[in-house]
Amino acid sequence: MAERLVVQGAREHNLRNVDIDLPRDKLVVFTGLSGSGKSSLAFDTIYAEGQRRYVESLSAYARQFLGQMDKPDVDFIEGLSPAISIDQKSASRNPRSTVGTVTEVYDYLRLLYARIGVAHDPETGERLERQTPQQIVDRVLQLEEGTRFQVLAPVVRGRKGTYDTMLADLAGQGFARAIVDGQLIELGQLDDFEMDLARYETHDISVVVDRLVLRDGIDRRLTESMETALGLAEGVAEIQIMPPKGSDDDVETVIFSQHLSRPSDGKSFEELAPRNFSFNSPYGACTHCDGLGTVFEVDPQLVIPDPEATIGEGAIAPWAGGRSRYFSRLVEAVCVEKDIPLDVPWEKLPKAAQKLLLRGGLKQRVTVRYKNRFGRSRTYQAKFEGAIPYLQRRHQDSESDAQREQIEGWMRTVHCPHCDGARLNPLSLAVTIDDLTIHDVCSMSIGEAAKALNALELSERDQIIAEQVVKEINARMGFLLDVGLDYLSLSRSAATLAGGEAQRIRLASQIGSGLVGVLYVLDEPSIGLHQRDNQRLIETLLRLRDLGNTVLVVEHDEETIAIADHVVDIGPGAGEHGGEIVHSGTVKGLLRNKKSVTGQYLAGKKSIPVPEVRRTPAEGEIVVRGARENNLQNIDVTIPTGVFVGVTGVSGSGKSSLINQILLPTMMQRIYSSKKPPGLHKKIEGIDNIDKVIAIDQSPIGRTPRSNPATYTGVFDHVRKLFAQTTEAKVRGYLPGRFSFNVKGGRCEACSGDGTIKIEMHFLPDVYVPCEICKGKRYNRDTLEILFKGRNISEVLAMPIEEALEFFSNQPPIARHLQTLVDVGLGYVRLGQPAPTLSGGEAQRVKLASELAKRSTGHTMYILDEPTTGLHFEDIRRLLTVLSRLVDQGNTVLVIEHNLDVVKTADWLIDLGPEGGTGGGKVIAEGTPEQVAAIPESHTGRFLSRLLA
Repeated sequence: MAERLVVQGAREHNLRNVDIDLPRDKLVVFTGLSGSGKSSLAFDTIYAEGQRRYVESLSAYARQFLGQMDKPDVDFIEGLSPAISIDQKSASRNPRSTVGTVTEVYDYLRLLYARIGVAHDPETGERLERQTPQQIVDRVLQLEEGTRFQVLAPVVRGRKGTYDTMLADLAGQGFARAIVDGQLIELGQLDDFEMDLARYETHDISVVVDRLVLRDGIDRRLTESMETALGLAEGVAEIQIMPPKGSDDDVETVIFSQHLSRPSDGKSFEELAPRNFSFNSPYGACTHCDGLGTVFEVDPQLVIPDPEATIGEGAIAPWAGGRSRYFSRLVEAVCVEKDIPLDVPWEKLPKAAQKLLLRGGLKQRVTVRYKNRFGRSRTYQAKFEGAIPYLQRRHQDSESDAQREQIEGWMRTVHCPHCDGARLNPLSLAVTIDDLTIHDVCSMSIGEAAKALNALELSERDQIIAEQVVKEINARMGFLLDVGLDYLSLSRSAATLAGGEAQRIRLASQIGSGLVGVLYVLDEPSIGLHQRDNQRLIETLLRLRDLGNTVLVVEHDEETIAIADHVVDIGPGAGEHGGEIVHSGTVKGLLRNKKSVTGQYLAGKKSIPVPEVRRTPAEGEIVVRGARENNLQNIDVTIPTGVFVGVTGVSGSGKSSLINQILLPTMMQRIYSSKKPPGLHKKIEGIDNIDKVIAIDQSPIGRTPRSNPATYTGVFDHVRKLFAQTTEAKVRGYLPGRFSFNVKGGRCEACSGDGTIKIEMHFLPDVYVPCEICKGKRYNRDTLEILFKGRNISEVLAMPIEEALEFFSNQPPIARHLQTLVDVGLGYVRLGQPAPTLSGGEAQRVKLASELAKRSTGHTMYILDEPTTGLHFEDIRRLLTVLSRLVDQGNTVLVIEHNLDVVKTADWLIDLGPEGGTGGGKVIAEGTPEQVAAIPESHTGRFLSRLLA
């Protein structure tokens, strides 16, 4: 086996004919400025070629299901292994996907509960026992005399297949009839019966063993028939009770089982199987929410946002205020009639009174009395249905989108009231092991669940059965603990995971697979991880290497770079100024390399300075009261305005819950009348101090080549107007639309404005060639004849942003946007560079620059969620300069961040914790970085104290 991974002539994206020689079975870190070419080399060249070669080795039949893979622009690669990429994309957007299902821990838990779980009656809690055939017969004999019934053997239940052979075998055994998917067929006439069961659809098949009428003397025949049915269907039988002649009643089916039944009356239940614990199967899912665990309905906590308010003060929010005078009178009439005080806080009212006002329940109409504007007394009768039924009815019946949207302001996706968010049906939730249901285990944090499973008290028989399953569960949970995800629960929806969390889950799964000789390529695994947990992640990477794998990591984290076996620094700049190997070798060699910006920061020759003076907060603060969304523990948080505020804490401590789920939606509601409901909290004071809020998250700017920095920031609209105002354009009657490559008129119709044409190669990857008509310029000849300052529209789009800034320096609307792009370090990016070719860090900064270019009022709040994602030390320095400028203009910048270079420069910190999950949700420290660093309980403070010392 080759000992080196050799790459020659790599030219993907901005790489400049790169040659590199990397050691195999080592931890190799790629670093450099954002956009320098790290991902182009690691992902788009090495990983892409490794994956392509593996796929090309498969048969043509297998390849048709995988799709074709482009060959990277590289001359030669030697020493490749099968490649696995672990990137930042979220694990799954499917609401049915959870941490438990993604890691396969839940599959093993289902097996464990199906094999050693103790079943109970969901209604009475009585332990279920197994029945003998004689006990089953005795129960059937308790039916009324003369009852007609069939004894059935359910041989197939919810399984795929054609079952031709089975049906023929049953006919050969002498059985005359069967019920297939609800249809009665004669087994002796199968050849005449046109029945073609779909192989890939689920079917139900029951054999009709006997037809009987209950009367004296049928005991022996019934016993024989029942034993036959139980034998055919592996211990399960059914009787189908026919309605009396002339009756409209439906056929009643009663299940009997040798496996599980209620001792008090013999009622049978289905034998437990792993599918009974799957919320993705009809056998296990809650029938009300179909296994999602949530329903979209009116939320009482949104209807009563402030439990301390009285009814007279408008506690019932949808009916509060002058616009709801009709409902105010109606509620007052109900309160008078039922002796409910109007001046007592809602939370102190009797539960019955709260239920009446929210849910209704009055059978008779109430008498409403009031005085009109002329002072005359008026009386009328009205029906009161309750606030929640009223809103749900209006939402369901309304044909107005605006009205439905308005009512949705009081609705949210809430836990299913039938299963309480557990996703499973009552029988599945009544199965326990050592008094714990499967939902109990999944609701715990992974750390707590691991302890609970290890502490199970099992019988000797159950220990033998469970040993191997528990071993697999512990192994998988152990890997999740190793990558710092102990605060997550197995029931956590995969769609709610941050990119870093999803990536670390996949990393844990790869360690669990135990593969050897694989090439792993990881994209910044430390994103979203607190310094406290970073060491565990590093140990996991080293463990993956020590198994016998080559681990390539694109990373900016100082600790990860320091432990690398080999470091590749790409630069020296970004974009067209990068794409070269600045250093390839040891970490010590990097520190001595004078050309390496990374090396200078690591060696301490360059650094991000700590501000000499912290800014003083402006008058007026924002106070969040009673925050209790997710794991937040009814906390009050004060956010100063006019300063740079950092929200910190270990992963899972509640930062996003506080800012993204409570503060931001509430501000959007108050300032822009947004209908998105905020998370659970009592109230927020001081929003009047802010007149504009801008949120910048980690979502990409676009995934099509038609999206680019010019279109996203709005610069292209101004550029097109500028071209349309030229003398020649006016003479020809060209409007701004003429200069768009998205609409017919000015674009090249041969390539529809793409600049390239796709050539399908069938068994080879598709080839994209420049359009022969426009030569890749995207526009037709007539459009390209229009010039502004000697350049046509295609040449403008091909300019780097720093050149475009100089070109449009006398056009303020354009220059303002371009200046911000340059300020955040994107001067090297071309104005029309397709969005898919931008790195993650570049895309986020385009979004940031677009927002920063908007005119500030001096009372704007900017909310940024981990803006340092994908950024190098030098990029972070530039970003902080831009954010500092915003604060100096009187605005408030609020950042959720782990990066200590950002945290140390903040004016004010709010540190949540102390741990993640159920161990977090509290305010541990508030104050300047120096004040937080002095608090021993703060994990963030402990790491800050080293930087500030």
